[in-house]
Amino acid sequence: MVSISSLKHLRIPFSLFLMPVFFFALALTSNHNESRILWVFIALHLFLYPSSNGYNSYFDKDEESIGGLKNPPKVTKDLYWLSLIFFLTALIIGASINFSFALMLFIYGAVSMAYSHPSVRIKKYPWLSWFIAGFFQGYFTFAMTYAGISNLQWEVLYKPHVLIPGLLTSLMLWGNYPLTQVYQHGEDARRGDRTLSLVLGIKGTFLFSAIAFMLTGAAFAWFFLNRNQTQILWVYLAAMTPIMIYFLIWFNFIRLNPTKYANYNWAMGMNYFSALSLNAFFIYYFFENTQILQALGY
Repeated sequence: MVSISSLKHLRIPFSLFLMPVFFFALALTSNHNESRILWVFIALHLFLYPSSNGYNSYFDKDEESIGGLKNPPKVTKDLYWLSLIFFLTALIIGASINFSFALMLFIYGAVSMAYSHPSVRIKKYPWLSWFIAGFFQGYFTFAMTYAGISNLQWEVLYKPHVLIPGLLTSLMLWGNYPLTQVYQHGEDARRGDRTLSLVLGIKGTFLFSAIAFMLTGAAFAWFFLNRNQTQILWVYLAAMTPIMIYFLIWFNFIRLNPTKYANYNWAMGMNYFSALSLNAFFIYYFFENTQILQALGY
């Protein structure tokens, strides 16, 4: 029997934070198919990501706040099996599209499991875990989404038109990822997990993310200007403005009292601002870049 605790630990609403990668890939995909778009979305956001959340929660056994759960309930054995069932379901959906897409889903899931499994526990290595999380949730997921929606094979991974925007999504995540760890220093230290945020310190985390955000903004500006999409660039900058204002306000409070303001509520607020703004922007970019609305007469 599946417990309420296990359903909570799947953290399905948390998939909202990774949706910008999906919509960015969708915006740049030329071979649109309504059925594949729907099934790729379901495989990723309703099964693969929740499976990863649940599996990692089972081995972390967090007692303090985690992403999407301010007061996480105690994990139970059924969470382990539920996460594997969700993973298997994602693979079955992937296989219905093509073998390469299913294999990409498997690789993502296996790396995610290694992140928290005690026999590997990538999470305890600060720079390695930071790189792997940003690489797989960014570039690899972008390429995987692109391949699934377009029904393409492995070669899509190294095509420049996928590689470049895919790495842009990794840049976004590499900047934001340490901020998601900034309120978990105590529990991470007790478990022996030396996360990047723990190594950098609270103020160091914010300085690191500020530099990463500037590099990300410059990289996206280059990307849109290189495609002669000046108007899109202005919309992108407008979408980033509320995120940067929130970050700077939070950073100012951190400078005054790091311990008080490096907390769950501020971190989740940053995530929600980022997700809502970036999802809105990439959905807009999808309509503009594909000219679907124009084709429909709007």
